[in-house]
Formats: sequence, C-alpha cells, structure tokens
Amino acid sequence: MGLIGVTGATGHVGGRVARALAAAAVPQRLVVRNPSRAPDLVGADVRAAAYDDGEALRHALDGVDVLLLVSASEAAGRVAQHRAAVEAAAAAGVRRVVYTSFLGAAPDCTFTFGRDHAATEDLLAAARLETTVLRNSFYLDVLPEFVTDGALRGPAGEGRLGAVARADVAEVAVAALLDESHAGRTYDVTGPQALSMAEVARTITRVTGEPVRYVQETVEEAYASRAGFGAPRWEVDGWVSTYTAVAAGELDVVSDVVQRLTGHPARTLEDVLRTR
Repeated sequence: MGLIGVTGATGHVGGRVARALAAAAVPQRLVVRNPSRAPDLVGADVRAAAYDDGEALRHALDGVDVLLLVSASEAAGRVAQHRAAVEAAAAAGVRRVVYTSFLGAAPDCTFTFGRDHAATEDLLAAARLETTVLRNSFYLDVLPEFVTDGALRGPAGEGRLGAVARADVAEVAVAALLDESHAGRTYDVTGPQALSMAEVARTITRVTGEPVRYVQETVEEAYASRAGFGAPRWEVDGWVSTYTAVAAGELDVVSDVVQRLTGHPARTLEDVLRTR
C-alpha cells in the first residue's frame, strides 16, 4: 500500500481518521478546501482542493494510492461534486477508494439525501475504482441536535433507527483503509441497537437531565414546522425524509461491522452523550 489520501480532514469523521493514521505513523495526504483549518499532524502532507475543482483535485491526489472519500455536505449539486471527485481520483491514478455512503442507499430510498450516495456508488463502479463502501447509518452524535424547545419532532411513527457513533465510523474507515481485504466490500455500519425516537428522547433526558419528549408529526406538520427556517425545498425534503425513512423501517438495521472491524462493541447513544 502506498500513500493514503484523506478528504474531509477538517470535519468530524475525516479529522478522526487523519489523527488515527498519524498516531499509527502512517504517511498521509490531507486534501482540504482551506489548508489553514487542516490539523497539524506529523507525517501529513496538506493539499488544497475542493470537490468541484477537478483540476486542483487531480493534482492534490497525484501519488495517492488509497483514498478516503468523505461525502460532501448536502447540497443541490452534491452528485456533480462527487462526479468531479471520482473523475479526479481516476485520472490521478488512485487505486482504491473508501467511500462514506449511507445505509440503504438506493435511487428510490425514502431518505432523499441517500439517493445521492446511490448515484455516487454507481460513479465509483463506472470508474472501475476498487471501492470499499461504508453505508453508515445516521450519526448518534447528531440526534441531540434535532431537539428544539425540548422536543424531538418528526413523522417517524414507531420506526426504529440503528444510529452509529461518528467515532466508530472513523475507526471502521481506518480499518478499511489499512487492510486490502476490505476492497470490493460494502458494509452496513450501525450502532449496537435500534431505537425508536421516543427511546432516543428518553435516553437524552436520562443522561443529560434535560427533559426531552418525542412529538409525532404528520408529514404535513413536519413541513409546516420547518417552514420558518427559510431552507430550500430540497433541503427540507431531506430533513423530513430523515423521519419518514425511519417510519418506513428502512433504517431498522443493526450490524456487527463495528465489532468485526475495530475489535470493540459499537458505542451506544448513552456512550456518545456522556462524552459530548
């Protein structure tokens, strides 16, 4: 294995991966939009490039053998950004990619942002890049951020969600980057249990001491309660379909991938809340 490239190194997952590789004395190249925000790590070379700047990205990836491709932030043109990134990786001679996809990614999955991931998986296959696909569930770390005015609101019904800790996703990514046996594999990366939104609310209340309740909304109520944020329709569709995907049972998945690839049990919501 040659040089490892890490995108998203200024973010939660990519940053954890970069720090873990540095701790293991693995040479790496951090590809970031803003080098001034890149972590200062021994053995890490920093290059500036954005996903939508194919030429800069191709130069930044020159010499990279294995690449962690962290999905871009949700945007109307995210698939186009990913297309440019995949094309740049192929042109630069990257041999293998570890891609952070989404659980149940499919062209018609309920979670609208998950459809971008399905399209990106297709782009990677079409480019004939060896790929390890990490289909990550929703992040446990984000669930408390969904709480507004003491309530977790959404049309999730009685559905359940096997959300996963960002720290576990990062450790799985490191394992996939360092071990060639994971090439060509697709993994569902989840937490250790599937929780209903009511159980999420009760856990947040018990651990933090802040009262949180789950408020079941209809789809119409969900759109209405989010209208005041002034977000574009595609973004609100993603927010609401977070909950409708849970209601549809598409995220009621629990795997042993974290245990198998990292050697320790997946973190629980309580674990994540206690380390915030």
